[in-house]
Amino acid sequence: MLTKFEELTLIARCVASDDRRAFGRLVEEYQDDLRRFIFNLTNGDAALTDDLSQDTFIKAYTSIQNFKGLARFKTWLYRIAYNEYQSHIRKMSTIVEGHQETMPEKPIDESRIIEQRHDITVGLKALSPIERSLILLFYMEDMPIKKIATITSLPDGTIKSYLSRAKAKMAKAISQ
Repeated sequence: MLTKFEELTLIARCVASDDRRAFGRLVEEYQDDLRRFIFNLTNGDAALTDDLSQDTFIKAYTSIQNFKGLARFKTWLYRIAYNEYQSHIRKMSTIVEGHQETMPEKPIDESRIIEQRHDITVGLKALSPIERSLILLFYMEDMPIKKIATITSLPDGTIKSYLSRAKAKMAKAISQ
């Protein structure tokens, strides 16, 4: 894991001399976490995860001079990914109004771990995109409310309300 000083050094190299190797080091450091976050946001759509991850890193590279260093680079990167995901959702909703995704059926006789994964998937699919984003940031990425507020531009209280409602929705979806 990079220290904040190492991050800032790499970013400075990117800004000052368009050092692609420095940016490549940042990509190597954060790509797995970012891809996991996006993969969960997209309900396991690997192709969409690839596209959004690539778009996120391209946008980060082209706007790295705008990085102010107030938060960690990872937080800034997640903000970009979250915006790319929201943009994708908006585009899809204008293309296909009212389309609801359906989850493929899984055999009931699989192991307990597979059943738990299924329950989580069902629970996540019951959520709106914003609720799913917040649940994933808070529970899967283990981010504090303050960092989530930075990424989503939502007030702390709103995030807590969404998380509470999302947990209730997930519980209801899983119990059905």
